[in-house]
Amino acid sequence: MKPTYYMLLVGLFLLLGACSTGGNQSNDETVSSSALPNNTPLGQASVVDSESDANILQVALGSADHSTLVAAVKAANIEHILVNAGPLTVFAPTNEAFDKLPKETVQDLLKPENREMLVQILTRHAAPGSYDIEALKKEARKGRKLYMATGDYLNVTMEGDDVYVGGAKVVASVQTSNGIINVVNDVILPETK
Repeated sequence: MKPTYYMLLVGLFLLLGACSTGGNQSNDETVSSSALPNNTPLGQASVVDSESDANILQVALGSADHSTLVAAVKAANIEHILVNAGPLTVFAPTNEAFDKLPKETVQDLLKPENREMLVQILTRHAAPGSYDIEALKKEARKGRKLYMATGDYLNVTMEGDDVYVGGAKVVASVQTSNGIINVVNDVILPETK
């Protein structure tokens, strides 16, 4: 390892150590990990900020219609993704959408041993960029597919004035500080071959 690189690493570790032991952070902005309940996410998802506009995770946490989705996000331990700067579009199935699935399916997905599969399904509900209902209608008119965070593409179609992504009807769009939440009436599952 070159001496200059080594010195930069040592300096970075010293700086990080100094920041973690006595930086100028206000208790209003962050919560120490020791003060958090065991199920509270760490990282950016644990930042408490009452002045900024709500991000995707904060909006979902405040929605009674999305408690199953929030439980799934927590079980998958991906809260930090929903608070990143974005822009990100999340297709958020309602509780009623999850209720359409066989009950044992949701219960099984929430088990720790099925975390990888749950992460894959939830990631299929996210797309880089900002796509509200009107933007999705433009994509449908152009015959385009939407690139998802899983790396695959979902069809965007219209039936009358209704827009569908991956077969799920988009019933509302909510603007957040880091992107768009599109409320959908179905869980978007991988296509079976």
